[in-house]
Amino acid sequence: MRLSTVILPVLRWAEGGRERWRRAEELGFHTAYTYDHLSWREPFRDGTWFGALPTLTAAATATGRIRLGTLVTSPNFRHPVTLAKELITLDDVSGGRITLGIGAGGTGYDATVLLGPGERPWTPRERADRFGEFLPLLDRLLTEGAVTHRGEYYSAHEARTVPGCVQRPRVPFAVAATGPRGMRLAARYGQAWVTTGDPKVVAAGGTAEDSRAAIRAQLERLERICAEEGRDAAGLPKILLTGFTPDRPLASLGAFVDFAGTYRELGIDEIVLHWPIDGTMFEADPEVFEEIATEAPGQLS
Repeated sequence: MRLSTVILPVLRWAEGGRERWRRAEELGFHTAYTYDHLSWREPFRDGTWFGALPTLTAAATATGRIRLGTLVTSPNFRHPVTLAKELITLDDVSGGRITLGIGAGGTGYDATVLLGPGERPWTPRERADRFGEFLPLLDRLLTEGAVTHRGEYYSAHEARTVPGCVQRPRVPFAVAATGPRGMRLAARYGQAWVTTGDPKVVAAGGTAEDSRAAIRAQLERLERICAEEGRDAAGLPKILLTGFTPDRPLASLGAFVDFAGTYRELGIDEIVLHWPIDGTMFEADPEVFEEIATEAPGQLS
């Protein structure tokens, strides 16, 4: 089982940002991700929050081995043509260490910040519709030298993406999806699948066991859809982004090993932990966090 982390873009580069990404590599994490938002929920809304792709570019120059990525990018404020150009550049700068976590997006500040007068946020169905066009077009842009596309939501006219990605055929996609349409995209285009669990479980005051049952159901749905698409689900890595279930995996090394072992049995291949941030939902003991990073992989091998 792989162990990765999320580093929120809340530190100035010269005031701890560079050192945090370097420390993630020193601790042996498989991948260090960051959120791709323009701003996020409280208490981060009015605090420091930097752009994901420039942050990852800087992280790529400060590290040499660890994989880097977004978790996740969405169509909320991005266009496939410009995103493809930036990803090709980032993949080049990093020497082929980039993973694109990508999903349909959700509600919140990113969904409204670009709205004009009289415009309304996209409905869940509209987000799914846009994602269904966005992801195949991005796949083409990252694998073909010149792309023309006229779609319902996105257009590209002889878009050039030379020289293409360092990674071949392109930067891998980790597709975040729990509904059937998104899972079908993961089966068709994904090199990994991402879940955060089921928010309805938390909203209803569910237990850790309730959350595991919900994720088990997601995995079973993914397996069925992969089979329908002619793909073996066993070959699609499954990623769990923690912090959004009733579990407390950062309570201690033992708690994490038990947590990770349970999810490994369910079929999860990679667990992602948020780097602790005091005074937030991601508050945790930094010493325990580092102990987990260094000791847990050996106990889970």
